This record gives sequence, C-alpha cells and structure tokens, in this order.
Amino acid sequence: MTEAAADIDRRAARVLLLDPSGRVLLLRGCDPARPEHRYWFTVGGGLEPGESLIDAAVREVYEETGLRITRADLVGPVRTDQVQFPFDGRWYSQEQSFFVVRSDAFTADLSHLDDYEITSVDATRWWSAEELDATPDRFYPADLALLVREVAA
Repeated sequence: MTEAAADIDRRAARVLLLDPSGRVLLLRGCDPARPEHRYWFTVGGGLEPGESLIDAAVREVYEETGLRITRADLVGPVRTDQVQFPFDGRWYSQEQSFFVVRSDAFTADLSHLDDYEITSVDATRWWSAEELDATPDRFYPADLALLVREVAA
C-alpha cells in the first residue's frame, strides 16, 4: 500500500491444514473487483466482533472446508504478521496469525461459504512445498512454501 490509508483494519486467523505428508490445503479464489486476479490462499479469515483468534480459526475451518475441529486441534499461532491488500475495491490492513491443524487429506466441502465467498472461491487443492516452489500460480502468503516446510518438520 502506498499513499492511501486502509479502508478496513482487521485481525484474521489463518490455518495451515496439513495432511500426513506435509501438504497444505489451499483455496483458490479471485478478487471480485479484479476477477482475472486469481490466487491460492490458506484457510481462514477475519474475526467476528468479540471472537478470539482461536474461535475464529475453528469457525473458518468449518466454513471453508466442512472439517469440524476443536480448539485443542490448533497448534500456535506459529506466526503473526501484518499485510495490506486490495479486495473488492477496498484496501485492507490485516494482522494475521497462523495456526496449524494436522488432518488426513479430505475433499473440502465449500457449501458453508458466505455469499461473498461463494462468488470468489472456486477450488481447493492439497499442495506440497515443492509444488508451491514450482507453480507459476499466485499464492499467499508469498513465502508459504517456506512456512509449510517449517511447520511440517
């Protein structure tokens, strides 16, 4: 972000869902204001009013994958950072904390997505760190392959 201030400041819980081989489950989406800007991203999202990071992580895993987890399934946060990004014509400044959940690989169920997510999320996939290194596809965070290697070890 350069000169303009963020329209929306928020906290977010992100979840690195790892299968036994160390692959991470990502969702593919686009910015509704820029549908050609497609990218892969980790499970997670903004906190609802009064919600803790851990409760948001549990809720987001269910909403975005259909997997039911408990607070005890979460490890972390393993990283917290600050990002700025445009989405649907607005700028966000987001403090995000990443948690890890280990699970067998499964087919994600996108039927619990919010209306705005339904219009912007169209696929899921399990990715190895090596596949992230090799793909020309865009994904966030940009150092996700390194982060997956660190937490899968």
